[in-house]
This record gives sequence, C-alpha cells and structure tokens, in this order.
Amino acid sequence: MNGRFSRRDVLKGSGALALTTFATPIRAAAPPAARVTPELIAAARKEGKVVHYTSVDLPLAEKVGKAFEAKYPGISVRIERTGAERVFTRIAQERASNIHACDVVQSSDAAHFVVWKREGVLAPYMPEEVAQHYPAEHKDPDGLFASYRVYLCVMARNTDLVKEADAPKSFKDLLDPKWAGKIVKAHPGYSGTILTATYQTARDVGWDYFEKLAKQRVMQVQSASDPPKKLALGERAIMADGIEYGVFQLKEGGKPVDVIYPAEGSPLIIGPNGVLKNAPNPNAARLLQSFMLSAECQQFNVDFGGLRSAHKLVKDKPGRKPMAEIKVMKDDAAAVEKESDEIKKRYTQYFRV
Repeated sequence: MNGRFSRRDVLKGSGALALTTFATPIRAAAPPAARVTPELIAAARKEGKVVHYTSVDLPLAEKVGKAFEAKYPGISVRIERTGAERVFTRIAQERASNIHACDVVQSSDAAHFVVWKREGVLAPYMPEEVAQHYPAEHKDPDGLFASYRVYLCVMARNTDLVKEADAPKSFKDLLDPKWAGKIVKAHPGYSGTILTATYQTARDVGWDYFEKLAKQRVMQVQSASDPPKKLALGERAIMADGIEYGVFQLKEGGKPVDVIYPAEGSPLIIGPNGVLKNAPNPNAARLLQSFMLSAECQQFNVDFGGLRSAHKLVKDKPGRKPMAEIKVMKDDAAAVEKESDEIKKRYTQYFRV
C-alpha cells in the first residue's frame, strides 16, 4: 500500500458501516479481554510517554491527559488536537512516509476507523471494561476500536441575547429573516462532526434548508467546538450547529448559553478510539486506551466534559436532559463516506466558503 487513503475506500467490497455497528465481512479472532496489570504499567513507564491524535476539544483532551498522568506517574501524554478530517489526512501522510509518531488515535468521523481497519493501521486490543460494559454496536468485534465519545450536534442560544420564548425550536426556524446576521456554524470540510451532522440534516430536513440558510449571512467557523465559544462571547445570538458538550461546559462555567434540541432531531456523533499497529509506545498506548474507555474516564468526560457515554456503568450528570428524552437522528457512517465529496461540494456552493 502507498498509505494514501481515499474516503471512498471504506465502501470497497461488500462491507459497509451502518449506524454505529463496526462489523466488517472479514473477521479475525477477537482478542481476549485485556486487564490492566502491574506488568503493563511497568512496561508503559519504561516507555515513559504516549502520543494521542484527537479531534476532541483541546481543553477536555488535555484534562484527560493530565488525569492519566496523575494515575500513572512517570508517563507523559502529548496531545495533538485538530479537526477530524485533518487527523485522517495526517495519519495517511505519516504512513506514506513511513513515520510512526502516533500511539492512540481518535476521530469524530467513525468511518475513518473502517478505512484504518481495512488498511491494517490498527492493533487489536480489547480493554476488559469494553468487553464487559460496552454494547456490541459500540465496539469493533475484532477489538480494533470502541466508542470513546458519544454526543450530539445541537443548536444553541446566547441567553442574554435571546429569551427562551423567542428562541428557534427547529432548523427551519433559523430561516426566519429575524435571524439574518445572528447565526454561527461550523464547516464540514474541517470538522468530522459537522460533516456527519450535515449529512444527517440534509437527509432528514433537506438540502434546501442549507441553501436557504446560506442566505442568512451566517458566520462561518471551522471546528464544531468554535460555535459555542462565539455564542458565549456574544458574537452571534444563535448557533446552527456545534458540539453539545461544548455548550454544557460553557453553561456550567457561568457563560450565557443554553442548548436547543431541534424538533427535527439532533444529529448523533460517534467518536471511536483505537491503538495504532505501529505505535512507537505500544504498552503506554494500550494503557491509555484502557484508561480512556474505563468507567472512571468516561464518567469524568460526562461530568466535566459534557459528553455522553456508551459505557453501561456511566451515569448522566444530574440536571442534563437524558439522551432517552431527546429526539436523535440516525447515524449512517457508510453513507457519509460515500457522499462526503458531494456534501462538501454542495456546502461550498451554497455558503461560498
């Protein structure tokens, strides 16, 4: 292989990713559930470091890294954060140059992991807690990755600028002329979250929604983590899309923001984690993977990061609307993969960015 991955490679053969099911038609023996042993910890400490590529918002990613370092002194975590599409491209470029710098990778575009699995980029490793406490649809049957974060792409408002009674209740409400020049949203060409959300919204609401929204003088930003920040600063009154957990973090930090769950449904986003086959620090990589998918880390992500979790022992933080009470759109990563070029092309035509 030359290491250059096409997003369309995910559809080669008869296998495809549906919803969040990670099965593929060619199966190897699933690895046994792996416990965190004193031997693994000692080997990881000997390596002394671990490198994590991620699309998680940097403050949360760094807090998780610090929590790992506190739990396992002597192992430093280096976080390399960028948008999911750039994570995907970087892995491809490094592999093409025979560079192995990353130990554990995370992306908010679940289809990336199907490509990486097919290309032999990932190493089999099944943390014990994943084997015991994760639903089948949230773990690869061959043990190559599992759902590190589950969250929604939502609308939101600045509560100082928009009263709850006056706030839009649906995507189509954003087309009202009164919101012109008051909306911020992120870009599917940079953000895997927004690529997935754009697909789901166009499928369920229609492309005409985006065509009309583009005429509303929307502030365009890159990452899905950017719109909540612009909202909190009062640069825009309404957020058309962005990470739910970013809004939670800001609201609980005293900022004037609040989530809006659109009537048509909120796009569902799955962000898996996997260990690289040629990880330069393989023991530290496995230890970090076990930590990040543990109830301890997942509960931290929920409580302090505002994420959802697939771990069955993790509880919703009191005061947040339970997932079961929210209308959620259906994820379909295979369709996102197949239509990604067209999604970006149409979006660029409409928004001219």
